[in-house]
Amino acid sequence: MNITILAVGKLKEKYLKQGIAEYTKRLSAYAKLDIIEIPDEKAPENLSPADSELIKQKEGAKLLAKIPPDAHVIALAIDGKMKSSEELADIIDKLATYGKSKVVFVIGGSLGLSDAVLQRANEKLSFSKMTFPHQLMRLILLEQVYRAFRIVRGAPYHK
Repeated sequence: MNITILAVGKLKEKYLKQGIAEYTKRLSAYAKLDIIEIPDEKAPENLSPADSELIKQKEGAKLLAKIPPDAHVIALAIDGKMKSSEELADIIDKLATYGKSKVVFVIGGSLGLSDAVLQRANEKLSFSKMTFPHQLMRLILLEQVYRAFRIVRGAPYHK
């Protein structure tokens, strides 16, 4: 299976880079992983709703350009469906079983994802009703994808 994490913004924090490197290494036994960063648009603190929407549209166009037409797209969105680790494992297992070998997880920037990206998504996934920094979501997502593969394989990581 080919898994792509498509994210807005460049990762800067060393501790996040280290955690992502660890889960990237662990996942290499189960899937080919690509992490693609697209630059975030500069956004001043006091944005009008119209400016905010324009920034999301610009970032969205860059994201959509990186998604292969045959990919199964899972957008991380606060209004997405919350799933357990076992349910995520079941999704990944079913995708592999039914020949969907390209899975793209999309993480938006600080303003979220554009409507165009959300419409392209095959499903929307929420990790919580809480808001998390989009850089931290990469690490959380990678840990959960690794956990999902371990669950599918019946390995003892998940408790």
